[in-house]
Order: sequence, then structure tokens, then C-alpha cells
Amino acid sequence: MRKALVAGNWKMHGRIEQNKLLLDGLLTQLSGLPEADIDVVICPPLVYLAQIEALIKGSSVALGSQDVSRFSSDGAHTGESSAEMLADLGVRYVIVGHSERRSEHDETDDQVATKVVNALALELTPIVCVGETLEQREADQVADVISRQLKGAISSLRRSEAERLVIAYEPVWAIGTGKTATPEQAQEVHAFIRQYLTSVFDEELSQGVTLLYGGSVNSTNAAVLFEQVDIDGGLIGGASLKSDEFTAICRAAALSTING
Repeated sequence: MRKALVAGNWKMHGRIEQNKLLLDGLLTQLSGLPEADIDVVICPPLVYLAQIEALIKGSSVALGSQDVSRFSSDGAHTGESSAEMLADLGVRYVIVGHSERRSEHDETDDQVATKVVNALALELTPIVCVGETLEQREADQVADVISRQLKGAISSLRRSEAERLVIAYEPVWAIGTGKTATPEQAQEVHAFIRQYLTSVFDEELSQGVTLLYGGSVNSTNAAVLFEQVDIDGGLIGGASLKSDEFTAICRAAALSTING
């Protein structure tokens, strides 16, 4: 049975005092969740990684980064942070290929692939994001888009590397819009992702990889999304900035694992 995972992507939000208040509340509320049923990850902005690492020290919450450099070694790369630097700060997960990075920074599939390799080389777990725009969905291109993005991310990986991935399906049209894919729509794409992994590797690997859904997940819709057979948790945006909302989402994910 795959373990549930919920990752909070704070995006460009946070201030030192606000972060402390949020983590104080979150750690208190999460303390009742059984660690055996769920992994919880917090991905703050880069400048707050050290603060959050200190705040979650000794807890079951893991530290994640919202990005990682495509450059693997120190050098003249202004503004970049390598996988080695992130690991040095205690980071365990990295979000790779988020749609906002793809659209706002022109991040290509090849660059996503390089970031995945760099993260894996430092024993970091990449959370690889895939997802279609509304125009692509309406043009019946979902399978083409998802398979292209997956191929770009995993084509150079050995099986032992691919089985360490987490893959997050985030339909671009549902990110920060208040719109959410129906449970059936989300499940259909998650099932397609598993089928794709089976075709490239094998069914054992595909059934072992953790798949997340992201796109306006909240405490109201989390349970029905996580009840779907191929959805193992969520990559959470705005709701991760509210301790009670985020805890409720984590609880729904943990219960879905218990209930099988």
C-alpha cells in the first residue's frame, strides 16, 4: 500500500513572524496524525528554508523546496540554488516543473529532466508536476500533453531512479482559480499516468509511485479526491497557508490510506 503524501507549496508567500505563527499552529494540529499513514512536506520560498527547517526540527514534517537549479555544480549562475545547497539546508523534497515555472520562466521539458536528475543525485525526492491548460483539455490533448511531459522528465532515468519519483497532476486551469477537476477527471489522468509508467518500466513500479493531485484542493473536496484509487495525496497551494485547512486535508489523505 502506498503511503499518503501531502505537500504544501507556499509559493511567494510568507514573512518571518507569519511563518512562525503558521508552523506553531500546524505542528500542534498535525501532532494527532499517525506518522505511519502520511508524509507531510512544507515547501516555503527559498529565503525561508532555513527558518522553516529550524521550526520543524524534531517533528515528522519534511522540508521541501519549490525549485532546484538545472546546474549541478557551483559556478557563475546568479540567482540559482543547486541540489547540493538545498540538501545542505535539510531539504528532502523538491518541486520540479511546476506550471508556473514552465509558463513564467519558459522552463522546458529538457530543463525539467535535468533538474530531476540533479535532485536524485543528492538523494532528494523530486515532485514532478504535469498538467494541461484549459485549451489543451478542450482540444482533447490531455493524454498527449501528459505523456510528453512525463517522457521529458523520466526518459533518461534508470528504473531505480524512477521509482523514487513523486508525480503531481496539476491541471493548469485549476491552479489558483477555485476550479477543481472532478474526482472522475482527476482519477482518469492519474490512471493514465500509471499506465504510462507501466509502458515505460513495469506495473510493479507504476503501482509503487506516489501520485498527487493539485488544483484548488481544500478541506471540502479533499476527501472525495483522495478516495480515488490512484490519488495518493495532494500538492496544496493556497490552503497550505491556513493551518486548519491544511491539517484537514492531511487528515483526509491519512484516512484514505487507512480505509484503503
